[in-house]
Amino acid sequence: MSSPTDLTGPLAPSADELPDGAEPFGLGSSAPRTDALPKALGIYPYAADLWAEGLLWGAVLRSPHPSARIVSIDTAAALALPGVHAVITAADLPPVPEGAPEAAPDGRGSADRPVLASGVVRHHGEPVAAVAADHPDTARLAAASIVVEYEPLEAVTDPEQSFNAPPLHPDGNLFRHLPLRSGDPEAVGEVIVEGLYQVGRQDPAPIGAEAGLAVPRPDGGVELHLSSTDPHGDRDRTAAGLGLDPDRVRLVVTGVPGATADREDRSFQVTLALLALRTGRPVKMTLTREESFQSHPSRHPALLRYRHHADAEGKLVKVEAQILLDGGAYAEVSAEALAAAAAFSVGPYVCPNVFVDAWAVRTNNPPAGRMRGEGALQTCFAYESQLDQLAAQLGIDPLEIRRRNALATGDPMPTGQAVTCPAPVAALLDAVATAPLPPLPLDDPDSEWLLPGGPGGAGDPAAVRRGIGYAVGMVHMLGAEGEDEVSTATVRVSGDHATVICPAVDSGQGFATLARQIVQSVLGVSEVYIAPADSDQSSAGPSARGRHTWVSGGAVERAALMVRHQLLQPIAANFGMSVELLSIADGKITSYDGVLGMPVTEALEGKELWATAQCRPHPTEPLDEAGQGDAFVSIAFCAMRAVVDVDIELGAVRVVEMTVAQDVGRALNPRQIEDRIEAAVAQGVGIALLEDLRTEGGRLVNPSLTGYRLPTALDTPEVRIAALIEDRDVVATFGAKAVSAVPAVVAPAAVAAAVRAATGLPVGRLPILPEDATVG
Repeated sequence: MSSPTDLTGPLAPSADELPDGAEPFGLGSSAPRTDALPKALGIYPYAADLWAEGLLWGAVLRSPHPSARIVSIDTAAALALPGVHAVITAADLPPVPEGAPEAAPDGRGSADRPVLASGVVRHHGEPVAAVAADHPDTARLAAASIVVEYEPLEAVTDPEQSFNAPPLHPDGNLFRHLPLRSGDPEAVGEVIVEGLYQVGRQDPAPIGAEAGLAVPRPDGGVELHLSSTDPHGDRDRTAAGLGLDPDRVRLVVTGVPGATADREDRSFQVTLALLALRTGRPVKMTLTREESFQSHPSRHPALLRYRHHADAEGKLVKVEAQILLDGGAYAEVSAEALAAAAAFSVGPYVCPNVFVDAWAVRTNNPPAGRMRGEGALQTCFAYESQLDQLAAQLGIDPLEIRRRNALATGDPMPTGQAVTCPAPVAALLDAVATAPLPPLPLDDPDSEWLLPGGPGGAGDPAAVRRGIGYAVGMVHMLGAEGEDEVSTATVRVSGDHATVICPAVDSGQGFATLARQIVQSVLGVSEVYIAPADSDQSSAGPSARGRHTWVSGGAVERAALMVRHQLLQPIAANFGMSVELLSIADGKITSYDGVLGMPVTEALEGKELWATAQCRPHPTEPLDEAGQGDAFVSIAFCAMRAVVDVDIELGAVRVVEMTVAQDVGRALNPRQIEDRIEAAVAQGVGIALLEDLRTEGGRLVNPSLTGYRLPTALDTPEVRIAALIEDRDVVATFGAKAVSAVPAVVAPAAVAAAVRAATGLPVGRLPILPEDATVG
């Protein structure tokens, strides 16, 4: 039996087990999202909806060139327009105070990206100047009136050419080179397969484009209202760009309209704040969709060369790889993405000899940055394609070759780090393998079947082939390579309700709902309010890599347990027993012997209790010069089976079904987990078949939601959850693992494997184009 304070005990009842009219309660229940109703009603507050008295509007002038020298900037015409209140360029930015950090410690990698271009532009769409005016149309007209004389330079757009190209930045063209050396370099397998793979530029394409409001403060500081996913990091970066102390900048988090990657960047934040400070009035800025594509980072395009060695039984002997990531014009998190790509270059498989060289380089392409599974998605596509090649050459079933090499708890990774968390890779494969397959059209000839190409497609049904493919992948959770992960939370209880103060931004992952469930489980209080996040609260860090479930959830749990102790201690003293002999369940406090039974609301009457706590997972270390080290806190795994129909004459592909088995540690909210998996699968299908932010000569050619193709309801397949394996990670908060990133990592590889099975063609790039799936 679990102890009263053990949150790893039995789960809460499911919705089907609840009494009529009862709402799901506590951890393990499928409690509805706290923000579901206001979003459904259209009253959820986003930054684009904000207003202030005396509001001005901001607009940005962006470079039309991917690489150019700025000869001169003439702002006279813009300033002469009626209604224009300010025009700023790089010359108007204050110097950074001596000793002030250029980027927050928990920020987005290197701070090599200027707020506004100074002297040179390094990518198409880079901000050059900004305007504040009393109407948005006036602001845009004024920005267009700024005359900039450019001297175009030859753009470096091929990452392979970046090594020998002239430096594009004072920091050089190489963001990072990471060699990984493990085992015997002379080892050779009986069977060798090679492959060259390419992954395109996927954009996060948030439903809501970047927007924000800046309000000047009487003390000379500024208050920013943004859909930030890292309020303290963004505050510190903004303060550094403005030359202010961090305590003079306050960042208030508004609703986040989509964030599977970083959102408003430092340039947006500092420019908006400086316009407000310069005019002394509130300034609002909303980007157009084209500007949104130009401004935020996207997934790293990648070129991957692999050579796999195996014995006659299909066991891996050696893996050799060269991985090249195109980081674009600025560093962002390229070093972090490269670490994941190199460390997970073999995937969830055991291989005694691994030799990898990985590079992230600077080009004049749009900057790449953080996006679900950065680094891991690119390598997953490559190593899973290699496994399919090995299986075909050896005549082994694709599932069987994966089983024979499956990683398990205790096995070493190529980095030398032992896998200490649960690694149920074989069980995940078994779960997807035994799940029923979707019916074929011949099995139900009376039904109307959606064929590749959509309704009314021009293809011949006789040309349609069905393919089944499998893939397994892995991602790390939390920060890596020595990054300090910490979060702080306060829980306050008054009467019959509780308040959680923790600036862990709910960017769609459901943290607000989870925090509510934690407090319900620990304190037995049904009414739990989650305070809006802002930078005046203690830091919780960025919303990325599943960290808030672990770190911020852990902080909320610890604070709630401290309040619980405050509540139970006087009751236990009155009855002459220890606190450990009291439990809270179903809104009641009971003793171990059943003598005491008291409603929690009665015990809380007239009391106000509160506590603040932190959670900091165990430390990690940087990878050394051979790519060795304990760099990751924990790892999550996922297996998928993709079923596709391919018109082999047109090359059209329809994903019929995706079957998922996932290592979740513990299902804290089963319905929410299923929702996150379905969303991640849709994103993975997008990069597999549709999504590619294309450039020509460094210029974006499809920066719109008509040119950049996102999956629609007809493109998104049925998602079957074969298993949520709850093998709890003993060092993780509640034993739970992150769930959103790893399905997005695995889905593209599974779809590619299925297309390969349907066509018999090698599939070596993402997205898969019609010519890649056309036979004959």
